[in-house]
Parts: sequence; C-alpha cells; structure tokens
Amino acid sequence: MISLAVLPLFLMAAWALNIAPGPDMLYVIARSAGQGQRAGFVSALGIAVGSLIQTCIVALGLASILAAVPLAYNLVKFVGAAYLVYLGVRTLLSRQHSLIAPQVERMGLWRVFAQGVITNVLNPKVALFFLAFLPQFTSPAHGSVPLQIIILGTIFNISGTVVNFIVALFASVLGRWLKGHARASKMLNWLTGGIFIGLGVRLAFLQRQ
Repeated sequence: MISLAVLPLFLMAAWALNIAPGPDMLYVIARSAGQGQRAGFVSALGIAVGSLIQTCIVALGLASILAAVPLAYNLVKFVGAAYLVYLGVRTLLSRQHSLIAPQVERMGLWRVFAQGVITNVLNPKVALFFLAFLPQFTSPAHGSVPLQIIILGTIFNISGTVVNFIVALFASVLGRWLKGHARASKMLNWLTGGIFIGLGVRLAFLQRQ
C-alpha cells in the first residue's frame, strides 16, 4: 500500500510535472495538430504504454539492486538527485518557451501508437526520471517497494495521459495562444525548473529506512 501521508504530496507533484511541457507533450501536440484529435489520443495511449513498461523495468531492477547492494542505493540517490537538479537548472536557463511542434507526416493510427510506445521506451531519460522520482514516495514499512513503485508509476501515468488527452483536444488553440504569449511559457518554465530542483534537493537528503 501507498502511505496516505505522502500520497497528496505525490499527486500534487505528479500533476505539476505532467502539465509541464516535455517531449511526450510535444509529440501529442504534433500528432494532434497534424492529423487531428484521434491521432493525438492514440499517440497519448502509446506514450502511456511506454511509460508503464518503463515503470515495471525500474521497479523490478531497482528492487533487486538496492536490496543486495546498499552502496547502490546511495549511488542511485545522488545520481538521481543530480539529474533532477540538472533538469531544473536547464529548464530555468532555457530560452525555448514555445510549445509549437513541427509539422509531421500523416500515418496510420497503429503506427502513431507504436511510435508513441517506442519513443518513450527508447528514451533512457524516462527510466532515469522514474528511478529518481518514484522511490521518494515509497517506504518498506508499507509493503513491497516494487509494488509501490508500479502503483505510483501507474497513478503518475494516468495523470499524464489525462493531461495529454486535454492537450490533444486543444492543441491547435493552445499552440496559437502560446505563440503570442512568451511570458506565460516562461513562467511555466520557472515553475517546472523549481519543482525539479526541489525534488533533487529532497532526494539528496533522503535517508534510507
């Protein structure tokens, strides 16, 4: 089970991170703007499946490594913290504030779905992010850590899919609006960067239970 004490914090962090622009959102915007809402929905589902695969890989691998090698726990913790801080700083310093995605060629919906899965699964940064983010909200006192990671990853994935569906619905309108409102995108960058840095600092000082 997931600790009810940390669940609200996780839900807020997950929602804030899911609404922040990233490669997955850009892919959904591109497909939705280029082929319509159905392609946007299908691409979001492909990304969701890819994220579930990444979550399971991280959960199974993380459990075996951290249980057998205590040093690996600290290594993963500090590498993950450094990566999160890096993402935050890069986001704060980014001058790219536009969410306008490039035009894409039209393709069948199954291919759109497969491309969404492959794009996510073959991105090592997704696994590294899950490795750094999800364990912060687990505790051995609440049962199987791998199961907690899978549950948290699923919740995070559901939240992200809902966001991507909404983006698919309003991609064209959102794109036109942000094109003329660079300040709004810049503020969103600062919010996202602050979240990443905060999570990185929290992870660096996290004590093993």
